[in-house]
Amino acid sequence: MTAAPLSRLVGRDCSLELNRPRIMGVLNVTPDSFSDGGRFLAPERALCQGLALQQAGADLLDIGGESTRPGAPAVSLDEELSRVIPIIEMLRQQIDLPISIDTSKAAVARGAMAAGANFINDISGLHFDPEMATVAAETGAGLFLMHTRGCPAEMQRDTEYRDLLTEVVAGLRQSIELACAAGIALNRLAIDPGIGFGKSTVGCLQLLHRLDQLHPLGCPVLLGTSRKSFIGKVLQQDDPGERLAGTLATVALAVAQGVQLFRVHDVKPVSDAALLAWAIREQQLP
Repeated sequence: MTAAPLSRLVGRDCSLELNRPRIMGVLNVTPDSFSDGGRFLAPERALCQGLALQQAGADLLDIGGESTRPGAPAVSLDEELSRVIPIIEMLRQQIDLPISIDTSKAAVARGAMAAGANFINDISGLHFDPEMATVAAETGAGLFLMHTRGCPAEMQRDTEYRDLLTEVVAGLRQSIELACAAGIALNRLAIDPGIGFGKSTVGCLQLLHRLDQLHPLGCPVLLGTSRKSFIGKVLQQDDPGERLAGTLATVALAVAQGVQLFRVHDVKPVSDAALLAWAIREQQLP
């Protein structure tokens, strides 16, 4: 797998052109997400936020019904479904943006596809639920495959690696192979190094310094650094809402390394920073 990253990412009934940075807007319908837990748990508020993210310039939305912050407890299948399906159905009636379901449960992914979602964002990279690859293949979903070590409740207990980048690349390669073995085309896959998932603050910085080393895997790269704790530790900012400047720095540096997709809370400022970084890199107007 040494091909150059693809210039188009295909989802169920849609595709994303990657000729410029693309922004995935985060919409957590949870009571306990690290940055906005509880704010959009009610379907009406979630709908308003989804529409606001579209207005701000999001290229796709990522809907999550189970917090994946470090230490977060697991949520039952029924509870997760009850949180995400209504908002996906409501959004599908009012927006034409692609929708991603942020889940590691195959049954939730299948329900989300039936409700109108186009992509599956699996933090486990197909490792938590053996049926996830089958659901993606059968529904035609695009897949975001992330690297992590252990479930959210346990992933920060062990952040030591013999060679972090080598292990992340190997884990992502295995996820790609699992997807391809299930019959999912490579143009439906994007990879995510999992910043903050089973990594120390120094480990996050090391990965961000070497994001270009992910490109030989041949898939577009999705980066999720928005408001994360490593930014707070570097800048001594306990409040996630105060970490926008740090987020923008990571985005600009990632664009310079060829990263194409960004999962963020603050869509407009991140979009502006990404486009300017892209214009500088390409020496042309967006």
